[in-house]
Amino acid sequence: MKKSPDVTSILFGEDEIRERVAEIGSQITERYKGENILLIGILKGACIFMSDLARQIDGNVEFDFMAVSSYGIEAKSSGVVRIIKDIDRDIQGMNVIIVEDVIDSGFTMKFLKKYLKARGPKSIGIAVLLRKNVEQQIPVKPDYVGFECGDEFLVGYGLDYAGRYRNLPYIGILDPKVYA
Repeated sequence: MKKSPDVTSILFGEDEIRERVAEIGSQITERYKGENILLIGILKGACIFMSDLARQIDGNVEFDFMAVSSYGIEAKSSGVVRIIKDIDRDIQGMNVIIVEDVIDSGFTMKFLKKYLKARGPKSIGIAVLLRKNVEQQIPVKPDYVGFECGDEFLVGYGLDYAGRYRNLPYIGILDPKVYA
């Protein structure tokens, strides 16, 4: 797929993403050898990352999903987290890994980890595709990080702006004129 005209540059290409997701899958396989894992994907951004990651984990993997909102159609997080769709199952005693596309302010991830921890999982981890190097208002330490990046507005591989660009097979920087 050629580069979208709305993307100024490609930050992480298809091959680079594929290799890094495979590495994270191997790390998770090693950490949870012989144990069941529940991946909780945060919709909609993490859907592609979670699908690819699950295929790289050698073991018993189950899925569930949550939808939360802290952005709406804005380019920056509002700092207010709303649960749009909760998980469908009891997670008591389970090994849970929250799968997210981006950690920037840390608000959403801190909220989700606390919210899910209250339900009594055996363990709770975080796998994030991108961790933005910004002055986080709330520090969050993911267990698995795909890539570190700056504070650019990124799209592709599940990341969007107003619902568009999720299908791009790479992660690129969105031209500011699109969202200005």
